[in-house]
Amino acid sequence: MVDLMGEISRISKGVSNELSKIMEELNVPNVLRESSYHLLKAGGKRLRPFMLVKSYEACGGTGSKPYPAAVAVEILHTFTLIHDDIIDRDETRRGVPTVHVLWGVPQAIISGDMLFALVFKVLSKNLKSEGVKESVIVDVIERLSEALIHICAGQTIDMALAEKPIRNVTMEDYMEMISLKTARLYMVSAEIGGLIAEASPKDVEALKSYGFYSGMAFQMVDDILGVSGVEEELGKPVGSDIREGKKTIVMLEALNRLDDRGRRRLMEILGNRSASREQILEAISLVEASGAVEHVKKLARQYSSEAKKTLTSLPKTEARDLLEALTDFIVERKY
Repeated sequence: MVDLMGEISRISKGVSNELSKIMEELNVPNVLRESSYHLLKAGGKRLRPFMLVKSYEACGGTGSKPYPAAVAVEILHTFTLIHDDIIDRDETRRGVPTVHVLWGVPQAIISGDMLFALVFKVLSKNLKSEGVKESVIVDVIERLSEALIHICAGQTIDMALAEKPIRNVTMEDYMEMISLKTARLYMVSAEIGGLIAEASPKDVEALKSYGFYSGMAFQMVDDILGVSGVEEELGKPVGSDIREGKKTIVMLEALNRLDDRGRRRLMEILGNRSASREQILEAISLVEASGAVEHVKKLARQYSSEAKKTLTSLPKTEARDLLEALTDFIVERKY
């Protein structure tokens, strides 16, 4: 049996150590360094870097070649989180105050912008130092840039959905949004691992599909945790998605399943930022009683199963086993 959590921890430490060096070497004002590094050093699951490294190894790669790209993916992810927190007015992330809460919105915007620029510096300079071919580096930068365009499109759709009454939001709207906003970064992480390993186009395509299905499952489980997660494990208030009125798959499914009375009551609480804890707990009870959570969990497991199927074309190795185990963790996690 593979030691998934041990490997995630090992790669996470390697990424964290490299991030620390990169941030220390930056010739920028201290306030910019501190605000940009704040969420990076707060931790996070580092699942995308892990997926990238193990995708590289699953294609026969050895050594430290993929680590600069793994670091770059984590920096890019953090850049999107800083800006997302401004848009959503979130006050906590990873158990700490968000960047805009501590340093204000203007500084948070600049911090995200700098991390965005840093992504491409790390890719171009550090991948070259690892001996990655220039043609591969150009390919990696092109794929990551394209993924970021899709992420921005997904965020735009997310903001548009936030303005629509939930009764007008369809499951197709939701699936399109998460496929762009969340699944794309997982997809490109796996893809980049294959590119750096100089894998065959067929294997790179398999990894892309693996990353896509895993990313879809990840967001569905995130939406479940936004309703029924444990506050201490999540690092944010329980039921925050209800208070913010997020149009998640869990909410859409619950509203489809509830009777008229339950639907009306949930609609009264959903999006009420001044809702009491008792009201939030009432809404959670309605959602859970509807069977929506179980339905979405089942759907996430189906996506996880599809992710594992895509890996069958790759050689049976420990790295492939770890990628398969990762999809199970994504679905069964509690944080």
